Amino acid sequence: MTLNFDAKKLAGDLYDGGFRPMFIGGQWVAAQSGEVSEAYNPATGEVLATVPLAGAADVDAAVVAARKAFEGPWSKFTPYERQVLLLKIADLFEANWERLSVSDTLNMGMPISRTIANKRRVIGMLRFYAGMATSLHGEVIDNSFPGEIVSFTRREPIGVVGAIIPWNAPTAASIWKIAPALATGCTVILKPSEDAPLTPLLIAKLMQEAGVPDGVVNIVTGKGSVAGARLAEHPDVNKIVFTGSTATGQAIARAAVGNLKRVSLELGGKSPLIICRDADIERAVPIAAMAVFAHSGQICIAGSRLFVAREIHDEFVGKVADYARSLRIGHGIEEDTDIGPLISARQAKVVEGFISSGQSEGANLMAGGNRLSGPLYDGGNFITPTVFGGVKDDMRIAREEIFGPVISAMPFDTIDEVVERANATPYGLAAGIFTQNLGLAHKLVRRIKAGSVWVNMYHAIDPAVPFGGMKMSGYGREGGTEHLHEYLETKAVWIQTD
Repeated sequence: MTLNFDAKKLAGDLYDGGFRPMFIGGQWVAAQSGEVSEAYNPATGEVLATVPLAGAADVDAAVVAARKAFEGPWSKFTPYERQVLLLKIADLFEANWERLSVSDTLNMGMPISRTIANKRRVIGMLRFYAGMATSLHGEVIDNSFPGEIVSFTRREPIGVVGAIIPWNAPTAASIWKIAPALATGCTVILKPSEDAPLTPLLIAKLMQEAGVPDGVVNIVTGKGSVAGARLAEHPDVNKIVFTGSTATGQAIARAAVGNLKRVSLELGGKSPLIICRDADIERAVPIAAMAVFAHSGQICIAGSRLFVAREIHDEFVGKVADYARSLRIGHGIEEDTDIGPLISARQAKVVEGFISSGQSEGANLMAGGNRLSGPLYDGGNFITPTVFGGVKDDMRIAREEIFGPVISAMPFDTIDEVVERANATPYGLAAGIFTQNLGLAHKLVRRIKAGSVWVNMYHAIDPAVPFGGMKMSGYGREGGTEHLHEYLETKAVWIQTD
């Protein structure tokens, strides 16, 4: 794609290594301890800014601010007024989309061509939830009591929401948590990942500019083990919503038991992508490759287990390997970059460990598998798109979520076999199917245990369509009307009228 603005100049204007305070109760504040952490550009290792390293006391202050707003001015906003506010936020996001996109690219590495392309999804979310703000209602229910007794339900905001997001999509993840909270009349404390905290702080400025009342949206930067843990256990938080690893999700669920707060978890995955023998190979190859290589494999829905019908396996996997070798690897701010860096040296080391494991267990390395070095790459965390053939179901690379640009390709012989193997995982987040047989597609859709199933496509996410996982991939849904219900309590009302 061709950008219509100077991304490099905008990048230079956004961050200069200086301090960026967090946002609590409408105020820009430092951590009470005075501690800070550094936010890096994963492509260069450059320090973009320093941010507060929040402790439990800072989280407590944010909860107090959110509770005060929930029971105060925000409670008086009508559904129409909440809708107007969300539409104003959407307009401000549209006007500032280039800044948001460049910020995401700088702090978490996704190529600018992809962060810019997220515009429709993110602004679409804001406008979808704005529309939903005036559509929330209870219902009148006929009951079985004699006499004149009316029964009906009310939908009421659940209260203070704690939202913990990952680093791989700061803008989209922030809005997926904030927008439904605003639509339903809740208040929110957002805790971004310590690896990518900068765009959420930029979002807070736009919220303030839009006129969001003080305390309705709060951004607390800090470590998950400290700030995130306090938010999850806090007795005055009514709901916790989390996107991230399954292990952390389990810890959050345990922490939430104290006050039995409502919990929504969107966790890890090891998603199968099934290529049937009648698949359109030329169409399927780039989609199968980018089902993993998009954002260097750092996506929870990555279709990293590639099951290919034996009749076309060698041809198909060979083409995927060729495609992997054709991708341009570089700094995300360059508009011709296909694959950017991994988020950190720590994550790069994890992925290198998986690649070594695949080789030692006997998988056939067909493309990639190395960390790049040299003047363009030495400051960053770049691993080439990697394709393994000859993978067995019990290998680590076929069982564990890698969160890196690694495809594990395996042949299959029958539909019953591939369904059994695809479902033989503790995860159930997403799946993909390529076939030109509509009947077969429907049969597979029914049998695959995953929260989202794409047929002859991958990665599609829309604000109106629910998204979430089964099994160890979490519970609850984001998107669609089901998402709003996660932020509402249902109250039953009885009135005797005679």
